[in-house]
Amino acid sequence: MSRMRRAGLIGAVMVVSVGIAIVVLNLLPDQRELRAPVKAELGASDPDFRRSMSGLYGSNLLGGNRIDTLVNGDQIFPAMLDAIRGAEVSINFETYIYWSGRVARDFAAALAERAQAGVEVRVLLDWVGSAPMEADLITRMEAAGVRVVRFRPPHWYTLDRINNRTHRKFLIVDGQTGFTGGVGIGDEWLGNARNPDEWRETHYRVSGPVVAMMQGAFVSNWVEDTGEVLQAPAFFPPIEPAGDAVAQLVISSTGSRNYIHLMLMTALAAAEQRIRIATPYFVPDDVAIAQLLAARARGVEIDILVPGPLNDNQAVRHASRAFWGPLLESGIRIHEYQPTFSHAKLLVVDEVFTSVGSTNFDERSFRLNDEANLNVYDTDFARRESAVFDADLTDARPVSLAEWQNRPLRKRIVDWGWSWLRTQF
Repeated sequence: MSRMRRAGLIGAVMVVSVGIAIVVLNLLPDQRELRAPVKAELGASDPDFRRSMSGLYGSNLLGGNRIDTLVNGDQIFPAMLDAIRGAEVSINFETYIYWSGRVARDFAAALAERAQAGVEVRVLLDWVGSAPMEADLITRMEAAGVRVVRFRPPHWYTLDRINNRTHRKFLIVDGQTGFTGGVGIGDEWLGNARNPDEWRETHYRVSGPVVAMMQGAFVSNWVEDTGEVLQAPAFFPPIEPAGDAVAQLVISSTGSRNYIHLMLMTALAAAEQRIRIATPYFVPDDVAIAQLLAARARGVEIDILVPGPLNDNQAVRHASRAFWGPLLESGIRIHEYQPTFSHAKLLVVDEVFTSVGSTNFDERSFRLNDEANLNVYDTDFARRESAVFDADLTDARPVSLAEWQNRPLRKRIVDWGWSWLRTQF
C-alpha cells in the first residue's frame, strides 16, 4: 500500500471515529441525580411542601400574580399578538418551534413593526426547531431592527451539544407581561381543536412579580449566544401585584442539575388524592414510572392524558406504549385524546399545586432540553386547570389493561424496538 493511500485510509478512519464519538456524545442523556423515587414525606397542601419547593429548586415563591389560561390558537395567538402590538419598551421572545405560514408571518410583522417604532425587540429561536422557518421572515425582522439569534447553531466546538436544545417558550413584553406554555409558531396551532388540522394546546398569560423570573430565564439563554446581559428598567421594571396567585419559575439547563425532573418527582411524591398529567410525549424514565407507581400504591388516583392516533410523532407513541403495562396494572388510567393532536402540557396535584410550561413528561425534557415550568400554588387556579383537563377527558378514549396486553404481536415488537430510544424522546 502506498504512503498516500495509507495516509488517506488513516484520515478516513479518524473522520469516522470522530463522527461516531460525536453521535455517541449527543445520544447520551444528561446526568441523573435521582436513582430512586422521592420519598413521600410532605403532602401538597402542607405549608412545609411550599417551603421545601421554594428552597430546593432555585426560585422563591412569589405572591401577587395573575395567570390567565388560553385554550387553543383562537385564544392564544390573538392574546400574544395584542401584547406585542401594545409593547412600548421591550419584547423578548424565545421559542423552540417557529415554522412558516400565516402565524409565522403575523408574528414577524408584529415584531418588525414594534422594532421600527423604537421598541427593543429580541427573538431567540432554537436552531433545530426553527429550521423550517422561511428565511425572508428573518430578513424582514432584522431589516426592521429586530435582533434575531439562533440558539446553539452548530460549530466545531459545540458538536457534542447539538442534541441539547432550548425547548423553553417565553414572550415577555415591557418586563410586565409574560406568556409561557406549549404553543409553537405554526399554523398547526390555529383554530380551536375542532379537527385534525387544529392542534389542541394550552398557553398562559402571566402578570405580577413572577414575570421578572421569566425575564431572567430568557436572559440566561440569550447571554449564552450573545454575551449580552440585559438589565435596567427596560427589562426589569418595578412590578405591582396583579392577582392573588403564588408562583415560582423552575428552569433546567443542559449541563447543570436538572431541577425540572427533581421538581416534578417531588410534586408527585406530595400527592395525597389525585394526579392529573397531560402531555404530548409520555416516555417516562424508570424513576418517573416508579414515582407514579408509589403514588398509586398510596391510593392516589392518577389520570394521564396523551395523544391518540392523531400524533405528530408515531415513534414516540410506540415508545410510550411499551411502558404502559405496570401503570395500567396498578390502576393508573391512561386516556388517548381523539379529535386532534393534543400538545397541551399540565400537571395538577390534589387541586392544590399546578405546573405548566414547556416540559413534556419524557426523557428529552427531563435530561436533554433547556426547559421552564411555572409552578402555581393556588387552589382556584388548580381547579380551573382540572376543569380544562376533565373536559379534555370527555374527548379521550381510555386504554384498558386488556387492550394493552392483547395488542397484536407486530405492535408489541415495534413498541419494544422504539422503546430503546426512550432517552431521545
